[in-house]
Formats: sequence, C-alpha cells, structure tokens
Amino acid sequence: MSQSLADLEDARAKLLQQFLTLGDFRPGTVSAAPRRCGRPTCHCARPDDSGHPQFRLLRKIKGKSVAESFATPRAFRKAAQEVAEFHRFQDLSAELTALNEQICRLRPAAPDPAGWTEAEKKRLLLFIKKSHRKSRRFSK
Repeated sequence: MSQSLADLEDARAKLLQQFLTLGDFRPGTVSAAPRRCGRPTCHCARPDDSGHPQFRLLRKIKGKSVAESFATPRAFRKAAQEVAEFHRFQDLSAELTALNEQICRLRPAAPDPAGWTEAEKKRLLLFIKKSHRKSRRFSK
C-alpha cells in the first residue's frame, strides 16, 4: 500500500510527538552477576552457593567497556528503566529515519531551470572517473 506524502508527513508529526514523552535515558546493558564477598563465614563461601548478586550497568565509553555497579536494588531498577527508555529512543529513531526516507523519495525536487553548469558537469565527471579508478584498485 503506497501512502501519500501528506499521510507520511502526518505520521512523522505523530512520531515526533512520541519523542516528547521520552523520560531519562542512557545507553548500556543491565545485568546481575553472582559474586563472593570474601568472608569465610558467609553463605557465599560454600562451594554449592551461587553468591551475592552484583547489579551492573555495562556500556562503552570511547571504545572501552565500563561497568557501573549499584549498591541497592532501587538504583538498579532506575538504571534498568533508563536503559529501557534508551531502547525506546533507538526504536523511535529508526522508525523516524525510515519514514523520512519514504518522504524524501516522494517529495519532488524543485525545478532547476538553469540545469547543470559546465563547471559542475566537469567536476562531476572528474569525481566519477576518480571513484571508478579507486574501486578497481580495491577489487583486484
């Protein structure tokens, strides 16, 4: 089913309104990993015990993995909510991008009575020749 330009623009306006409903968000992955505290009398020191849960937020900063630990379940739940909101932001962004691509394909270009100038044609042809030379060099 092909949508009209006006329908797509209306859908985009509704989608942009959803961005205004986003709460606090941050990237990352939340997890709970078992750990041992080190006290010999603690239940986690037994070989059959799984240990204490350590709540973490894992994310990348400048290409490095960084883990942030949370002392309380409340802080962990807050971080989990923020990560979920970030995933919602990513979904909305992907949907907006797809919608904008459809709008760009349907929207006609403004008429250009002058057309291409000789200088533009020459620059474009040189660019095409150079890019073909580079692509042949890498395909060998």
